[in-house]
Amino acid sequence: MEHVKLLIIGSGPAGYTAAIYAGRANLQPVEYCGLQMGGQLTQTTEVENFPGYPEGVDANQMMMEIRQQAERFGADIRDGVIERVDFSSRPYHLWTDEGHELEADAVIIATGASAKYLGLADEEKYRGQGVSACATCDGFFYRKKVCAVVGGGDTACEDALYLSGLCKKVYLVVRKPFLRASKVMQERVMQAENIEILFEHNATGLYGENGVEGMHLVKRKGEADEEHYDVAIDGFFLAIGHTPNSAIFREWLDTDEIGYLKTVGQTQSTKLPGVFVAGDVCDPVYRQAIVAAGSGCKAALEAERYLQTL
Repeated sequence: MEHVKLLIIGSGPAGYTAAIYAGRANLQPVEYCGLQMGGQLTQTTEVENFPGYPEGVDANQMMMEIRQQAERFGADIRDGVIERVDFSSRPYHLWTDEGHELEADAVIIATGASAKYLGLADEEKYRGQGVSACATCDGFFYRKKVCAVVGGGDTACEDALYLSGLCKKVYLVVRKPFLRASKVMQERVMQAENIEILFEHNATGLYGENGVEGMHLVKRKGEADEEHYDVAIDGFFLAIGHTPNSAIFREWLDTDEIGYLKTVGQTQSTKLPGVFVAGDVCDPVYRQAIVAAGSGCKAALEAERYLQTL
């Protein structure tokens, strides 16, 4: 069994930033990258809204640079997944997917959240070439173009409205005959001249030679009547929710009804002393790289103060 002072779980902007601050504080942090090194951001292409990159930056390059910065300050960054935890007593016990056991005086959970997709093969085929789950991140690339947003809740309406300020036209694809969004959001979407709501529609696929050029749609016209047709688009945005990667922690920590880990007040602390959370795994609202990085900084500072008391 290996003993570590501070264990960081996850390698997105939150995890890497926590490693930078923890490394500079001489906490000898050990960080496990998880299944997706660099986090959700590595599934996009160019990032233009992260401070310090006036011309934009390749997402994978940016995450590698942040990792290198953490390693410069002594962070021990490892491949592998934390598969099981036991937070019943301190120091806390954790196991990797290869069976390696660790005990940690403090833990920062930065495992992120996974966007929900429809499950279409074309979503994977065109990922980074017209398919996105973050309108705020990628909408800028579709200025004066035509896009579609899938979903009928507040997030979908917010994304459609955001894109309507950039795009020539936005289709809102809603599988039900109504919107689930709040009344004010419904009214804003319906008043937007360049948003067309496609009620009782499902996207069944995408097409295009060098990226997304259109979507295959099916419209329900009755119990046994359907209409199939194609619509030309340049971008396809999913807004059907996210799943926080918190399953192995839910036995020990408080979550909301969806599974986002809860913090204590305005801190990154949880109800367990020495266990902190950062990034999208505890953020159902913003889900932005810069916000995640800031929460990683906070978590590391709080972990440093906690470890000083031991």
